[in-house]
Amino acid sequence: MFDSDLWWSFRRSPVTVAAAVVALMIIGGALFAPWIAPHDPFDPATLSLLDASNPPAWLEGGSWTFPLGTDNQGRDVLSAILYGSRLSLFVGSSAVVLALLLGVTLGLLAGWRGGLTDTIIMRVADVKLSFPAILIALLIDGVARGVLPRDAQSEIAPYVLIAAIALSFWVQYARTVRASTLVERNKEYVQAARVIGVHPAKIVLGHLLPNVIGPVLVIATINLALAIITEATLSFLGVGVPPTSPSLGTLINIGNRFLFSGEWWITIFPGVALAILALAVNLLGDWLRDALNPKLR
Repeated sequence: MFDSDLWWSFRRSPVTVAAAVVALMIIGGALFAPWIAPHDPFDPATLSLLDASNPPAWLEGGSWTFPLGTDNQGRDVLSAILYGSRLSLFVGSSAVVLALLLGVTLGLLAGWRGGLTDTIIMRVADVKLSFPAILIALLIDGVARGVLPRDAQSEIAPYVLIAAIALSFWVQYARTVRASTLVERNKEYVQAARVIGVHPAKIVLGHLLPNVIGPVLVIATINLALAIITEATLSFLGVGVPPTSPSLGTLINIGNRFLFSGEWWITIFPGVALAILALAVNLLGDWLRDALNPKLR
């Protein structure tokens, strides 16, 4: 790995290295939140209203017990960000994986089979592209809330959110893979595999898929930031995860209610964490796009 062109390109880009370090710090903080967070912000037994609305430690009235201050319920903002990032990252990464699997499968099927199959899949993709992704997610989330039992909605809300975001993002993968498949299926190595009687499924998975996966990885990296932002947007609007298990979007929504009362830290710090995470992931996606493009080497 350390002798590859990818690693050489990574080492030669200080911005990419910095973005990777920041992303790893945020992801590590989210994964190990139960061990490194100063407090458990979602354990009612550890909360006290006497600690509510404390400012950050460097302001007058602040305390290093709560480095970034507390919210209106006495929850430590730093700990809430670490725990909230876990849910945001889980929903975003799961949605990207689901969208990737769905889009790559449909793209391979459309490009390989062609004909009516290709037409149907691409017309569905065109219809989906005529609507904003956030509107599709809102529609799916609203239908799920109307169909599912009310007492079970809180438990399955993250999974509904994952499905809603994934169904909003699959088209990019499908169209990219289809275009690459249409080019690759007419090349000599595919024709040779057909001549010697290799099963079509083995040709698609063993020959075509490895040659069309490069652009998909770039899209997935960039879409991770978009999925996290979409989850935060839905949670901010109140249609995402429940307040009992808040994400970064829920924390921003809660803090927004107190923004004009002078308690700016409740919403600013979760918003900054979300922006930094999205920026770091986008920078990594831009680098990966350039590193995997042979024309730019």
